[in-house]
Amino acid sequence: METIINYFETIPSSHRSLILVGGLTFFLLLESGLPLFKFKYIKWKHALPNLFFTLTTIVINFTLAFLLLGTADWVNVNNFGVINWLPTMPLWLYALLGVLLLDFFGAYLAHYVEHKVKPLWMVHLVHHTDHNVDTTTANRHHPIESLIRFSFTLLGVFVIGTPIALVMLYQAISLIFTQFTHANIKMPKGLDKALSYFIVSPDMHKIHHHYRLPYTDSNFGNIFSIWDRMFGTYMYMNREDLVYGVDVFPDEEKNSSIKELLKQPFQNYEKPTFSSNIES
Repeated sequence: METIINYFETIPSSHRSLILVGGLTFFLLLESGLPLFKFKYIKWKHALPNLFFTLTTIVINFTLAFLLLGTADWVNVNNFGVINWLPTMPLWLYALLGVLLLDFFGAYLAHYVEHKVKPLWMVHLVHHTDHNVDTTTANRHHPIESLIRFSFTLLGVFVIGTPIALVMLYQAISLIFTQFTHANIKMPKGLDKALSYFIVSPDMHKIHHHYRLPYTDSNFGNIFSIWDRMFGTYMYMNREDLVYGVDVFPDEEKNSSIKELLKQPFQNYEKPTFSSNIES
């Protein structure tokens, strides 16, 4: 465990890029052999806007990385943050707890707030208006959303007190998981369901991409499924019934245009409300 922590403490940018490209390549190949849905699309054409937003996310995260480094150094020097106030524990438990809590702030909480605050939902819509969810959808985030998510991660580092090694480890795991859960892959239902009791599985996350409420407002987690189960936001539906997109933004052509997607957060739109007796 110490070797892993030491590696991520000084992980080169080239290695972080390799994790991104390697994961994307692996899941693209896996999609070809084990597709969940046989999409009728031109794969590279569908990927183009998604990869554009992946690049904007990379630029923003790398540009602001000094804030993460500075905050992580400050909490370490000042022994500040939740995990620094706890009794001494084994390194593996310290790392697990740090990643678990960063997953709450940087993924679950950020995601939940984006769905509940209208201006933030308008920004997050860019991610949801993909009609053919695959692994390239993973980082389809408007640049404003990249800033929002970075801010929540930064808050998490400050509150939790995580050193930079755990921040880099969390970001690497988070990246692989978001590629995995968005990938258009068909796992055995029993295995997927079993995994969902501990981590976010592909079927679990894809329910979140169903085009209608209440499913859109469920399954907010990224790595660990504990947060959705703990806060009552977990839902289940048969994957055969999934329809991707957002019901009030049905224009697939506009939702595939980089120009239109950049403008999407600034449109006039009222998110519909939904009340239901559907059991999660």
